[in-house]
Amino acid sequence: MERESGLVSLCMEEACKSWEAIERWRRQRRSLEHLEQLPPHLADSLLRRLLRRRLLFPSLLEVFKHCVENLDLRGESSIDAEWMAYIGAFVNLFSLNLSDCHRIHSSTLWPLTGLASLKELDLSRCSKVTDSGIKHLLSLPNLEKLWISQTGVTEAGVSLLASLKNLSLLDLGGLPVTDNNLNSVQALTKLEHLDIWGSSVTNKGAALIQNFPNLTFLDLSWTNVTHVPNTRSLECLHMSKCTIVSISKTHSSTLASLRKLVLSGATFKTDPEALFFNNKSSLSFLDVSNTSLQNFGFLESMTKLEHLDLSCTAFSDDSVEFLACICENLRSLNLGNTRISTDGIGILAGCVPHLETLSLNETSIDDHAVLFISATMPSIKTLDLSKTSIRGFIKQQGPEAEAELSLAALHTLTSLEALKLESAYLKEVALLSPLQTLSGLTHLSIRTLSLTDTTFHQLSSLPNLVSLEILDSVLTNHGLENFKPQPSLRALNLKGCWLLSEECISVFCKKYPHLKVRHDFSRVSSPDLMPLPRSSPSKIPATSYRKRNPLLSSSGGFLDQRVKYGREELLALQDSPLSLPPPPRDEGLIGVPEILAEGDAFGL
Repeated sequence: MERESGLVSLCMEEACKSWEAIERWRRQRRSLEHLEQLPPHLADSLLRRLLRRRLLFPSLLEVFKHCVENLDLRGESSIDAEWMAYIGAFVNLFSLNLSDCHRIHSSTLWPLTGLASLKELDLSRCSKVTDSGIKHLLSLPNLEKLWISQTGVTEAGVSLLASLKNLSLLDLGGLPVTDNNLNSVQALTKLEHLDIWGSSVTNKGAALIQNFPNLTFLDLSWTNVTHVPNTRSLECLHMSKCTIVSISKTHSSTLASLRKLVLSGATFKTDPEALFFNNKSSLSFLDVSNTSLQNFGFLESMTKLEHLDLSCTAFSDDSVEFLACICENLRSLNLGNTRISTDGIGILAGCVPHLETLSLNETSIDDHAVLFISATMPSIKTLDLSKTSIRGFIKQQGPEAEAELSLAALHTLTSLEALKLESAYLKEVALLSPLQTLSGLTHLSIRTLSLTDTTFHQLSSLPNLVSLEILDSVLTNHGLENFKPQPSLRALNLKGCWLLSEECISVFCKKYPHLKVRHDFSRVSSPDLMPLPRSSPSKIPATSYRKRNPLLSSSGGFLDQRVKYGREELLALQDSPLSLPPPPRDEGLIGVPEILAEGDAFGL
């Protein structure tokens, strides 16, 4: 992706500074001509800025119809027929994301008919899109990627997709896809990605999947499929929550190209040999979390593993030997809620030189495990030690020996960026001094009853923090009022800090509007989080924006004419039930993609 120069970035910032700024350049014919000729990457960037600042409204899309190629409106509750009328005129539109836009239904998709440039369309969780909406999409000759999971499309609608011959990605998750559907869509020979989780497909239908010669991704989670499809081209297979008979020697040649296998929550009927392979496995990603596996000897054949999730299984110290011999390439390891102890971590020590992410939450490890990790896992970037027996102190030998601060050892992890600590045993004195030395931290989460204002202020002064969570602590209004966040801080979570008052939280949110604050009393305070205006504002002088609410719907009709619409059709759309006011937006629901991407700091 091409980058903006500093000067271009400043110009764009000025162009979307306020409603008044937008109204000024909308009124200048020369400015509009220049905007319509913007290179696609700059047009996309300007539109994203307007979207983030909630300054985008339907008629403003008119100036982007020749230059924007990618439009991401996911989660925007205001997108309706008027918006779609303008979007339908985007002659160079390549990708359109309307997922979670709950006002979108089958009729509102009509403006997209015949849009030859459109290759990617995401309608996930638009529950009002039905089979009639699919009929509108059949006129998109070059569509390559289509997401319609959790919509209102039925078995009959799925069969219609067979005419979209160029599809390489098809997401039908949560739809009533049947074995007959898989038979009808075999014409999609270019298909590389097929998602049919939660469908009615059985082993009979899964056997047809081998007829997709280019298929590399397949999701069969939450289905009645019990046998792995015989598809040699597969690189990624999801069978979470399935009852699996076996993935064993008979499948070794079939799964020769498999790189990623996700079996979270699956049930194995023949546990002792469930995951044994004839030869060394090519898997680099394996997730068997939340399964009933008892035998982990299969790990010995997986020498290429980079990501392994064993959380919520019976994995214990006795099985660590299987893991220790294949850990050379391991980058991510999740042992949360397993039976591993400090002794097991000791066995693992020195075997994972390249490990970057380690989760040991809800295990019985103690402070000595911190020493093992700090001394033998130098590449750790993300570490989850929540709900363990770590107390922050290690008692030394001798009657007069002072206790050692165990967390002080973490300073040797020079790559550490994210740390999560949660323990009723942790005292404030065990946290303050050790954590202050971790200047490279960008994400810090602490849950303890003993943390006070002083420690809060000192920990939040870490220079690179982007996200800080202080949960269930005894912070006071005075402490929050005197808190001065670092410039890098973007998110602050204070949930469970019960001494903070609603008024104090409200004042703090207004004082630092750029911060996303979470608390039981917090409200959506930033204009970035408000819904987009549903309709275009009337043509009024720019100065009057100071007196009128720009988010109010205009009483006028559309502000321009479309090739696809006559005047009578537009007026009919305006007066249709589609123009009813949108339902209230849920508090705390963030619809902007960039904000969503900065959600939880610990996606372990």
